[in-house]
Amino acid sequence: MHSIKKTVLLLAVLPLQLLAQQHTMSLDTVLKRIENNNLLLQTYALKAESFKHKAKAGTAWMAPMVGVGTFMTPYPGSQIMDDRDKGSIMFQLEQDIPNPGKLNAQRRYEESKGDVELAGRAIALNEFKAQAKALYYTWIVASERIQVLQENDKIMQMMKKIEQIRYPYNQSQLSGVFRANAKIEENQNMIRMQQGDIAKAKAWLNSLMNLPGNQDLEIDSTFVPQYLAEAKIDTMLLAGQRKDILQMEQNIRSMKLGLNAMKAQAKPDFKIRFDHMSPLSNMMPQAYSVMGMISIPIAPWSSKMYKSEAKAMDYEIQAMEKQRGGMLQESQGMLTGMHYEILSMQNRITAMEQTIIPALKKTMDADFVNYQENKLQLPAVISSWEALTMMQINVLDEKMKLYNMIVDYEKELYR
Repeated sequence: MHSIKKTVLLLAVLPLQLLAQQHTMSLDTVLKRIENNNLLLQTYALKAESFKHKAKAGTAWMAPMVGVGTFMTPYPGSQIMDDRDKGSIMFQLEQDIPNPGKLNAQRRYEESKGDVELAGRAIALNEFKAQAKALYYTWIVASERIQVLQENDKIMQMMKKIEQIRYPYNQSQLSGVFRANAKIEENQNMIRMQQGDIAKAKAWLNSLMNLPGNQDLEIDSTFVPQYLAEAKIDTMLLAGQRKDILQMEQNIRSMKLGLNAMKAQAKPDFKIRFDHMSPLSNMMPQAYSVMGMISIPIAPWSSKMYKSEAKAMDYEIQAMEKQRGGMLQESQGMLTGMHYEILSMQNRITAMEQTIIPALKKTMDADFVNYQENKLQLPAVISSWEALTMMQINVLDEKMKLYNMIVDYEKELYR
């Protein structure tokens, strides 16, 4: 009978455990869902696809022109000396034939704009990942703050009970009970503040994953962010990793293709025209005319436009190449500075965790023992309690700064 009850209880609890595990997301899972589901990221692929179709549209020819009318027909009332002077009915067919070199150059230029859009998607994804990491770490630190505050709340609750017990025997003052109450409520307010930060982080993370803001979500609160520094930061490394540099390279490539398309304007275009004349007189035979035409874009009055535009684009490409080099150099210096700042912050946190907090905790424990033995008054114990609580919160604040530094470092490394 006992075994049956145990089995039933296990079956009842198991779905709840599975449900809880289902909503617990690791940071990697959150980042993957953002990459796959974020609506703003999906717009870049759609824009890139639109440029592919624009490129195809650019290779189309103009529609043929068909016309019908009269040819060498005398005005009404004119004297006609011979039937041959009656003129003809004329049918005309005309087709522009663009230069294939021009079309292909323009097609490649339009297609390259799609690559620029996809590079922009990589930049946006890096930005969203940085936001998600910062929110995830905020949630973790807020949970740790709540744990610290709840543990310290137990100590203050115990001191309040001791004061309430001692007061009837004139071993404590009523003000001590009120002061303990105030500290407990102050502690609760700090917990509420952290709960608000968690709710905000949850709603924002859900929105980044294209989920409702109030969607149930739990994170792995045991996760500890690690700082993984690059062994050597140089411009070659950054050129291969930074998304904004890759986008600029795609922009430069697109501009060069645009320059080629502009230079291709020097190539001639063609036109063919066919005319058929059906005379109004039986004395005249049916006739036709075929004419081929070619444009002369190298004429000085027409070449000025594309030559000047090509020079302007060439200067713009040179400026973008200079800007690319400047961005690489600036990023290298910035990342090196961020690296040493992170190391300094890590050393500070280590000192606080391994030296300062243990000392304050020992002080708090000693004061609390003296307080229990009625050798110390409540204000002195509260002072030790506040010092320990504030230092524990300060350590978590410093950890939050460190985590944000790590996020900024990774964001800058792969921007």
